[in-house]
Amino acid sequence: MHDPIRLAVLLSRGGSTLQNLIDRIAAGTLRAEIAIVLSNKAEAFGLTRARQAGIPTFVVERGAHPSRHEFSARIFALCRAAEIDLVCLAGFLQLLHIPEDFQQRVINMHPALIPAFCGKGYYGLAVHRAVLERGVKFSGCTAHFVDNEYDHGPIISQRVVPVLEDDTPESLADRVFAAEFEAYPQAVQWFAQGRLRIEGRRVRLLSPELLSEGKK
Repeated sequence: MHDPIRLAVLLSRGGSTLQNLIDRIAAGTLRAEIAIVLSNKAEAFGLTRARQAGIPTFVVERGAHPSRHEFSARIFALCRAAEIDLVCLAGFLQLLHIPEDFQQRVINMHPALIPAFCGKGYYGLAVHRAVLERGVKFSGCTAHFVDNEYDHGPIISQRVVPVLEDDTPESLADRVFAAEFEAYPQAVQWFAQGRLRIEGRRVRLLSPELLSEGKK
């Protein structure tokens, strides 16, 4: 793994999460380098954010590939060429097939507390509408490793936010995104530090002291 860690960011829309990572890296609070940004949509504003930051961009359209495997293969070929350590899904609205060499090297942030309000169709404001319709009292966000199912891989971390009586999908989304804003860079940092150990369906966060002992 490189130092600093080399990231690929995949997005489909505005790129707010990408901008957060760019800003954290510039501020010195996240030790990482965004090597490439990829999108399945040429018009995604996140690509403009990347270009403004001097980051190479690529468009890989799902419709240009006959199967999901070929679509995914093209994306991960670009990641290999850029010597990517970790792939960060940042509002990427396509299911990927994760090749063997990228298993446990792809992470995502879901805007709810998995396993609730997750799976196919649960993205954007649809998640928060479902939360409000169900009447739960708490929601939040979940950082998780990505496997070949929607919102299914081992959970890295979760942050909880209250659901208020007068919430709209938009106001709840703002509160959840504020939690994501902190949790996503933290998950990337833990990965870069080698502190995440997957044991079955569980992810253990190793202490810095335990890591130091293991290196002796």
